[in-house]
Amino acid sequence: MKTAVTIAGSDCSGGAGIQADLKTFAAHRIFGMSVITSVVAENTCRVIDIQDITPSMIQNQMTAIFEDIPPDAVKVGMLSSSDCMTAVAEQLREFRPAHVVIDPVMVAKGGCSLMQRQSLQTLIQQILPLAEVLTPNIPEAETITGIEIRTIEDMKKAARQIHSMGPQCVLLKGGHLSEDLDAKDILFDGADFYSYTTKRIPTKNTHGTGCTFSSAIAANLALGKSIPEAVSEAKHYITMAISHALELGKGHGPTHHFYEFYG
Repeated sequence: MKTAVTIAGSDCSGGAGIQADLKTFAAHRIFGMSVITSVVAENTCRVIDIQDITPSMIQNQMTAIFEDIPPDAVKVGMLSSSDCMTAVAEQLREFRPAHVVIDPVMVAKGGCSLMQRQSLQTLIQQILPLAEVLTPNIPEAETITGIEIRTIEDMKKAARQIHSMGPQCVLLKGGHLSEDLDAKDILFDGADFYSYTTKRIPTKNTHGTGCTFSSAIAANLALGKSIPEAVSEAKHYITMAISHALELGKGHGPTHHFYEFYG
């Protein structure tokens, strides 16, 4: 059986973070493992509190996994502080996993910041160069580059700039571009652009979509797919998960990670 590990924050309401990643791995028939970087008290409406795990405990979790069950792919999500980022970066450089998908999580669905603003340069300098695939959404790409993104050409310009910071591939997600447009994502590998387009699904239940999408890419890489194929398969998976989204909670409900197995 193929294996994958998620290095991210824990969402107690189950729709995002570690919980969403493990569900996604399971849906792809991948044995999932986890390294918790932060415990987040959140639900479909708001983030109540965040407690970071110590850098040494983050590194010890990573050591425990890599020395015993080396993962076929790694997904990295919420890293709230510079110390946390440095701890993860050191271990990734030591263990050198084959596939690393990094989702630069900055803000929760409800608008609460999940990354300390002063940590941006650490993210750019230490985390971005470790990514085989980096998956920013438009607000995250704007924060990283300083570019205002309003068009597809803006997305391509930002993807080029982010690629120059070290990631092997940049998948810029276009969901925030316009409510009137289809959901279009752009993958840039340093030479070519690939475009992935689906019809926009009219629903408020999109809690954890970024986490789910990036972990689905990692799962498909673990299964031996090429990067363009992994993104394509993951795009289909997240689209179906959103289309079968669950009416749970009072805010942005979760996607349905196991739509293929039960309705």
